[in-house]
Amino acid sequence: MNEDIRLNKYIAECGICSRREADKLIADKRVTLNGEYPQPGDRVSAGDVVCVDDKEIKPLAKKVVLAYYKPPGVTVSEADPHAEQTIKDVIDYPVRVTYAGRLDKDSEGLLLLTNDGDLIHAMMQGRAGHEKEYIVKLDREPEASVIEKLAKGVYLRELKQRTKPCRIDKIKRNMVRMVLTEGLNRQIRRMWESEGYRIRALKRIRVVSVSLGDLRPGEYCELTGAQTDELYKAVGLK
Repeated sequence: MNEDIRLNKYIAECGICSRREADKLIADKRVTLNGEYPQPGDRVSAGDVVCVDDKEIKPLAKKVVLAYYKPPGVTVSEADPHAEQTIKDVIDYPVRVTYAGRLDKDSEGLLLLTNDGDLIHAMMQGRAGHEKEYIVKLDREPEASVIEKLAKGVYLRELKQRTKPCRIDKIKRNMVRMVLTEGLNRQIRRMWESEGYRIRALKRIRVVSVSLGDLRPGEYCELTGAQTDELYKAVGLK
């Protein structure tokens, strides 16, 4: 480390969590700086020792981003006692990574995983409006008026929230392409169910600048330098 940086940024660069979550760790007195409980604005310099839950942490030697094709049935969680399979069960990678965004158990498609807390934080900021693209198969052909209504945004009673406008294009009789800039809980399913439709299949094919490509269910790959640079630039980190 060539210069001193804020403590929350240092924790994020160690791959522990986002900066915001690091602030909470500091407030909860789970962090020590040279054996003392630090203040939120404290800075870390070369030679300082930072511990989280009494374990020393150090910046990552390399930041990695994985593109993973999550198949249906895998729960996007590292620890869920009720899940048959979680991300932790199916991803065998030498560096600890966690998910940047979610995808519900019954859905499939692209999920990004990384050890960079700053990237996770940037991607999960709903106000940033990062695009996510889906292919949705419905139980029947949707009416043009319903597509128009959903695209403008609808109020979801269960969440007590109105969805943001999105793009919906019909690509087959009962199949549509959707591009969203938010990720409410089971949002797409709730949107179509509010109009009496059922989803037969839901696949995410793009997250910001990263596409699913030729990955098959259960496969993952590490993004190349150019792909990572494009992603970081798109979410405002470069």
